[in-house]
Amino acid sequence: MTAENVEQQLRIYVINLDRSRDRWERLRGQAEDYGLDVIRIEAVDGREVAEADRLDFHPKSFIYHNGRKLLAGEYGCYRSHLLALEQFVASEDEMAIIMEDDVELNERLIARATAAMKSVDGARLVKLVNHRLVGFKPICETIENDIIGRCMHGPQGSAACYVVNRKAAKKLLVTLKPMLLPYDVALERGWSTGVETFATFENILAFSPHRADTTIGKRVHYRAVKRHFLLRMTAHWFRTCDQLRRWRYAMRVKPRTNKHS
Repeated sequence: MTAENVEQQLRIYVINLDRSRDRWERLRGQAEDYGLDVIRIEAVDGREVAEADRLDFHPKSFIYHNGRKLLAGEYGCYRSHLLALEQFVASEDEMAIIMEDDVELNERLIARATAAMKSVDGARLVKLVNHRLVGFKPICETIENDIIGRCMHGPQGSAACYVVNRKAAKKLLVTLKPMLLPYDVALERGWSTGVETFATFENILAFSPHRADTTIGKRVHYRAVKRHFLLRMTAHWFRTCDQLRRWRYAMRVKPRTNKHS
């Protein structure tokens, strides 16, 4: 498959709440400026879903893994990303960029995302935006001069933008159920999802001014649902074990010396 054909089979899915139409209009305008094909995914508003109606979710399991209760916005984020993955799988496209509406598009997004995917093998996902990269292990460099790798420490944070192929998306739709962790945390756990998961060393997209106005939850909201320290011991144990799995996952992949063409 030529590079031109690959790019033609890659669309951008933007997750956007109905009450955040200004964000969609901003991104749609950027897409027109850069000639990008964007598809709006109507996001699930977690505040409008009753706790008893939450699909693929078990409150006790979530508390066990996180040491706190779920925020409504986190559930909405989780369901919205699964909707985007489902729509992508239902299409005939080979790859998709799935993004949230608080990042800025740019003219090099498709080329850099495509190069990132070509630089690694298998059912794969490459995170194009991260909040933090601690213990980053470089694996290869793309033809767009982006460094691809994995982090030995995490979570890296953010599901704001990632590129994924069909095989990986199908796996994610199975292995991300039920919801045990916030979506951004679960997404990067390649050792659990069975998807070869990587990250770019530099963010390919910048955050928009809307980032500060989060629709998921702020620190005060997270603190309000957090359990007492002693009641969070299960979460501490899980995170310790998961950190060891992350370290092994990052260390086992072998660096590549040549750029892919």
